[in-house]
Amino acid sequence: MPSPAAKPLLISAGVALAAVTLGLVSWQATERTEGSAEGPAASASAPATAGGEQPSPQTRELLKLARRDRADGLAQGSVTAPVVMIEYADFKCGYCGKFARDTEPELVRKYVEDGTLRIEWRNYPIFGADSEAAAKAAWAAGRQGRFWQFHAAAYAEGSKEKGFGDARLVELAEQAGVPDLDRFSADMKGEAAQLALQKDQDEAYRLGVSSTPSFLIGGHPVAGAQSAEAFVQAIEKAKAEAARQSAVGQQENAKPGTAE
Repeated sequence: MPSPAAKPLLISAGVALAAVTLGLVSWQATERTEGSAEGPAASASAPATAGGEQPSPQTRELLKLARRDRADGLAQGSVTAPVVMIEYADFKCGYCGKFARDTEPELVRKYVEDGTLRIEWRNYPIFGADSEAAAKAAWAAGRQGRFWQFHAAAYAEGSKEKGFGDARLVELAEQAGVPDLDRFSADMKGEAAQLALQKDQDEAYRLGVSSTPSFLIGGHPVAGAQSAEAFVQAIEKAKAEAARQSAVGQQENAKPGTAE
């Protein structure tokens, strides 16, 4: 599978139309804090809301990307959480690992556990065959309810330096507590794993995601392993927007003559 640099973002007429509908999301980059080919250390772009109340058409379209599927093994948090954070990431990406180790656990404790936030993972391997193999293995672990444990093992300090060959992926699955390793090995090499990976990649290509990790938080693009404070601000903003929209909906439903 070619990397985003080698593969045109608009891969079909249908994808081109979708990109126009989304307003061609801008993942603006700021100056790097470390030298790396993995993308900027911190960048962000957030579509404005009209009058501070109604989400822009772009934001409404981006909000629709949240799957909120109870059977999604690559997600955590309530399907009814007011805020969904979609993460596009690669298991060989150093900044992704930094976010997974240093920032994400705090967000889980602060927002996932109280029902505010749902995190939905999208596999976006951009560093070659090892990245793709790890993505499929993570998906296979998710089939047995152990994705986040596999995620933690794969992003542990020094883990990516050991590579993601078949034997190493089985070792990570063991560390993650995947119960049926034979099924795991079959799943990660099966057609369903490839189709799931392609679905995530196509979504990222369509949005123009150019580096990992990249996020959508309540429909607002955020790129890079930014500080915990930056994510807290983005989540709080999205939470407030969701509350405003809920209040507007309740007011509309309460208007005389709206019920038949």
